[in-house]
Amino acid sequence: MIYNRFLQDGILLAMGTFPAILITGARQSGKSTLAMGLCHNYITLDDITLLHLAKSDPVMFISSLKPPIIIDEIQKAPELLSAIKMAIDKDRKAGQFILTGSANILDFKNVSDTLAGRIALFELSPLSFVELNGSQKTFLESLFDDSFTTTAKKSSESVVLQRMLDGMYPDMVNMSDPKMKYLWLSSYIATYIERDVRDIENIRNIDKFAKLIHLLASRSANIINKADLSVSSSLDAKTLDNHLGLLELVYQIRRVRPYYANIGKRFVKSEKLFFTDSGILCFLLGIQNIDSLVSSHFIGAIFETFVFSELSKQASFLLDRTQIYYYRTLDKKEIDFIIQRHGKLVAIEVKFAKSVTKSDFKHIIDLQNSCDNFHLGLVLYMGEHLLPIGDRLWAVPFGCVG
Repeated sequence: MIYNRFLQDGILLAMGTFPAILITGARQSGKSTLAMGLCHNYITLDDITLLHLAKSDPVMFISSLKPPIIIDEIQKAPELLSAIKMAIDKDRKAGQFILTGSANILDFKNVSDTLAGRIALFELSPLSFVELNGSQKTFLESLFDDSFTTTAKKSSESVVLQRMLDGMYPDMVNMSDPKMKYLWLSSYIATYIERDVRDIENIRNIDKFAKLIHLLASRSANIINKADLSVSSSLDAKTLDNHLGLLELVYQIRRVRPYYANIGKRFVKSEKLFFTDSGILCFLLGIQNIDSLVSSHFIGAIFETFVFSELSKQASFLLDRTQIYYYRTLDKKEIDFIIQRHGKLVAIEVKFAKSVTKSDFKHIIDLQNSCDNFHLGLVLYMGEHLLPIGDRLWAVPFGCVG
């Protein structure tokens, strides 16, 4: 099944202005499908023959192409960027090149800002709930309305749990056989996370890299303790930093910065780590069915990871400076997410439970009383009812997020 992607309208708009478009994101997130809906002229650098030609003579390779054209998996031949720049500088016509990549090529060590001013950047994540449900407006956008209400289609608890378990990659969403799901996830990790990353960086000890991935799974939704990770993974500090950067480069993890504000408090300064897909996370943790998911002592962290993934996807759809942080003070006041947009703050606490009390809002209320730009506070939970708790405070079922 093909879904309408929220980024499509923004990409179409950019194609009318920019000579090149770059769509990045993890493998199997739907980049090629989206790109081929925009342009029918397509080549992929997964083709070994084409890759050899591209690397051996980038200028000749690009000059032989007839725009508009999609070049898939551009990260395999980053040297093409300079040749694309030359072609664009000869003809600034909009919409000539649609580039896709399974890694953020512009963050590569040896890639400069060759296409600055010539390229529009988009990050395509796996599917979000708003895309699955065919929503017209994102939940995140509604949080910043002057009067908060939600008219989103409400997903059932069983649907939410299944999506947490399977994750949101299009193939996993459309797959029903548990054995095929297991095979897909195991193959994805083996071929992409543990092997394809070596196309980007020469990892000397792949076993330690694989061990690190599993260690990180047990720490998703937690503050990064690099000293502990270094000891547990048997990696020195520099190698650990490189591996974390690489996993972020290929969109498997994301690091979230703490929120700082001049409100008379001292804040924790370390970053928080999240896996970008709960299905990959559950697989790495050995969770294969709903019963083991719900009974797992990782369920709180998995739910928080799932919520983060959805919020970050919806933030990317807005195409503005919407930022997601976490909040923790040195005196143990903690809020899972702070979302900043247009000068307003929305505070979100995540609770894997079917009921909510006002005490669950205590740190949100403390923030509300401390800052002038507080807009809304909510607890996302697994219950059924959207409940007003106090002044600009709401208990919101996760099922409303889509």
